[in-house]
This record gives sequence, C-alpha cells and structure tokens, in this order.
Amino acid sequence: MKVTVIGAGSWGTAFALHLSRRGLKPQLWVREPEILEMLKSRRENSVFLPGYELPPSVSFTDKLEEIVAPAEIIFVAVPSRYCRQLYMAMAPCLRASQVVVSLTKGIEEGSLQRMTEIMAEVFPVPTCPQLAVLSGPSFAREVAERHPTAVVVASADLSVASSVQHLVADESFRVYASQDVVGVELGGALKNVIAIAAGISDALDFGYNSRAALITRGLVEMTRLGVHLGAARETFHGLAGMGDLVLTCTARLSRNYHVGYELGKGKKLSEIVASTPMIAEGVHTAVSVRRLAEREDVEMPISFEVYRVLYEDKSPKQSLRDLMSRSLKLE
Repeated sequence: MKVTVIGAGSWGTAFALHLSRRGLKPQLWVREPEILEMLKSRRENSVFLPGYELPPSVSFTDKLEEIVAPAEIIFVAVPSRYCRQLYMAMAPCLRASQVVVSLTKGIEEGSLQRMTEIMAEVFPVPTCPQLAVLSGPSFAREVAERHPTAVVVASADLSVASSVQHLVADESFRVYASQDVVGVELGGALKNVIAIAAGISDALDFGYNSRAALITRGLVEMTRLGVHLGAARETFHGLAGMGDLVLTCTARLSRNYHVGYELGKGKKLSEIVASTPMIAEGVHTAVSVRRLAEREDVEMPISFEVYRVLYEDKSPKQSLRDLMSRSLKLE
C-alpha cells in the first residue's frame, strides 16, 4: 500500500510515524525548506514534534506531484486556511481509484465550507478520488507516545471508511467507522472554539463548575448547528463530538485551550499567535462559525462570545458574565 501524508506539522509528522509502525512506508510532504532539511539530516521534527526520531521507512520530499500521483491513500494534515490552495495543486495528479483522507479540523473562512466540500469542488469529477475524514481526541504527541487513542473515520461510502479504518488501526490506535462526514468534520472544527472559552474560564479561576457548564452547553451548540446542516445527532455524542471536546477543553496540550488561557490572563491575540509556530484552528474557525450560525439562524452564544473576545477586544470576564446573565429558558 502506497501512502502519502501531506503536511509536516505536529499531527502530520505523528501520523506518518504511526503509519510506519503499521508496517507502511509513508512519504511525508514538507512545505517548509528548513523543516525538510531538518528531517533529512536528523530525522526529527524538532519544531513541531521534538523528541521523536522517524524511522527509515518514512521518506521526505517537497515535490508534491511526485508523491500524490502514485499514492493509493493520501492523508492531508494541513491547516484549513491553506487547504484550498493545496487541493488545487493536488488536483491534476489525482485519479478516481485513490482515497484522500482529511485530517484537518477547520472551516474555510471565505466559503464556510468543510474540507471535503472544498475537495469535491476543486477535484475534477472524472478523476475525483474517494473522500474521507479522520477526527477525534488525538493529540499528536500522545499518538507518537503510543498512548491508547480512539478516533473515527467517516466517508459517504462505508466501504471506504472501513478500508481506512483497517489500514490505520492497531492496538494503541482504535478506529471506528462512520458515514456521517458532515458530523465528524463539524465536530472536529467546532470544538476548537469552545476550547478557547474553556481556557479563558480556567485562566480566570472560575473553577470546575464553569468548565463543566461550558463543555456541556458547548456540545449543545455544536449539535444544534451540526444537525441543522444535516449531521446525525449521535455523532456529537461520540469521539468526533464529545470526545474531542472534552480533550481540548481540559488539557494544556490543546493549542486552542492555550490561546483562551492566555487571553484570560490579559494577553492580546496578536501576541499569543506570534509566540508559537503552531496554528490554533479555533482562532480562524470562530470567524467561520459566527458567519455560518448567522447565515443559518442558529443560536450559538458561547461561540459568539469567543468571537467577540478574539476580534472585538471584549473583556473575557465580561463575556463570561454575559453568558451567565442571558434570559432563562428550558434546557
């Protein structure tokens, strides 16, 4: 099986390492010249995943067309804001017999589309490959450490989801299959916005009650929008919904939680973003979610307050107070 991983951030690097442990020989596409040189010389991505040596079975290149065309399965682990441009570069190299699996957790700001929606739009119909998405509570570092992890892979064609499931699953990486592409993608994207709120709450020392309320009511928002857009309600009770939400709202390893925590401590967004090469998808997804909820007339008060803190310079403490003082209603 010829497999390719596009993107050498923390998740792409960890996923290539995981595939190599499955006995595969993944090719890892690297955009940044300095990261490519580092991987070739030291076999370690000390910027995004320090401390983990990649075995000889993992190869590295910056030649996209050379590794996309021959691959049977392509995993794309690139931040959402760069995906459309990447998909357009991949399109001429694709064929219908391939499978492309999105590992990205985001919503495009301009179009408000999910990643598989962009793929379906960009990839030519005669050669459009089968599409899938893999998501769930999966910090890259813990996957690299081989800590027990469970995720879900979804495709409109359940046989495609099943083939990916069996390819990537092992004793430390359990994979469930689903046909709910909409729910799995939205769950992975929306939870990042709620995680920013959880980080703010913890920074303000609001306690466990507050965090539990944010997680629970955040799940309600995610489910409300997802079901409105055609997702299955049950998906948000599973790994791509509740599972990933709990992880990102309670762990310091979460980039989105970290952004919220620093905001709660009084730092400006520009200062937080400039302090790390890592991209917190929730910062951009907050814009998309606000526009999407307004367009669809779906109530998402936590997500709206996160947007106001990020982009309207609203006081985090005032935002959380405003959430608590909203008009009372039935649950």
